[in-house]
Amino acid sequence: MSSFLWGYIFSSVIGGALVDRYGGKRVLAWGVALWSFATLLTPWAAAHSTVALLCVRAFFGLAEGVAMPSMTTLLSRWFPLDERASAVGISMAGFHMGNVVGLLLTPLMLSSIGISGPFILFASLGLLWVSTWASGVTNNPQDSPFITRSELRQIQAGKPVHHPTSSSKPNPSLRLLLSKLPTWAIIFANVTNNWGYFVLLSWMPVYFQTVFNVNLKQAAWFSALPWATMAVSGYFAGSASDFLIRTGHSVTSVRKIMQSIGFMGPGLSLLCLNYAKSPSCAAILMTVALSLSSFSQAGFLLNIQDIAPEYAGFLHGISNCAGTLAAIVSTIGTGYFVQWLGSFQAFLTVTAFLYFATTVFWIIFATGERVF
Repeated sequence: MSSFLWGYIFSSVIGGALVDRYGGKRVLAWGVALWSFATLLTPWAAAHSTVALLCVRAFFGLAEGVAMPSMTTLLSRWFPLDERASAVGISMAGFHMGNVVGLLLTPLMLSSIGISGPFILFASLGLLWVSTWASGVTNNPQDSPFITRSELRQIQAGKPVHHPTSSSKPNPSLRLLLSKLPTWAIIFANVTNNWGYFVLLSWMPVYFQTVFNVNLKQAAWFSALPWATMAVSGYFAGSASDFLIRTGHSVTSVRKIMQSIGFMGPGLSLLCLNYAKSPSCAAILMTVALSLSSFSQAGFLLNIQDIAPEYAGFLHGISNCAGTLAAIVSTIGTGYFVQWLGSFQAFLTVTAFLYFATTVFWIIFATGERVF
């Protein structure tokens, strides 16, 4: 379950630096092409050996590590500050709906057309996407033939900083970045977000099967519901964030409000999950937890652009590297922890208190002002 993350952790920082230098379009295109190829190879690798399967999954993660830095950097160039959270919410809605499609469609395809079916389908969709992306997207709006002058003026009027297509400036030193507490606020938020997110993503079907004795097809439906609601709640969080900024609230206060909701909500929901007596009740609580966690998209995810607009890819890579390490620990640790204690509830309680502690740190040290 963690092999994907072992590849993902190594490409986050390098991918972020490449995005800052060459722009998100080219880096993301190569990333999607390579992870689609890795998807296509997965059934062959599984039939060959366990080692081959783990290597292909790690390569998949290596290619996907460039996705988030590319996305956030591109959106910062295409949208003014008071529209950026909504744009992130819409983009991340596709991310969450991909989980829904994967959780629901894969078991059906496995039972009807065999092990290779889902991998061939998803790889084909990825390669089709690359062909469209390469011909229709530019790093900057002023380079696009599809944008009007009025649209360009609106974007540029709402952007205090111009982001060049490529930067000759070297990235700030790691020592400088880590010397500022707002950087650590983002890192800790990414760690906590990934910890909870990957625990639920990786172990949710097993949770329903183990705790409530439902089969994997039923578990897939219970597991898919939270990701569908995240698509909606993430857009709502973005719209609310943009509205608050447009009506005069400071960027700092808006980021703190959104991130507090994004962590306190899941923390309380996971504590309540200890008392769930049915799969329906558990599904509702997990849905609430993941829905509210999507408010983090308008919190720490956007805050990277706030404090380091010219080095957002590099900073995103650093924080994502730490977050991925946390995801590896939590994904592996859940299995050992549950096997040791015989209970999912204790691990969910630990995760809840991690949410609470990080919220306090975020409120004290996060800022919406430019630091680098």
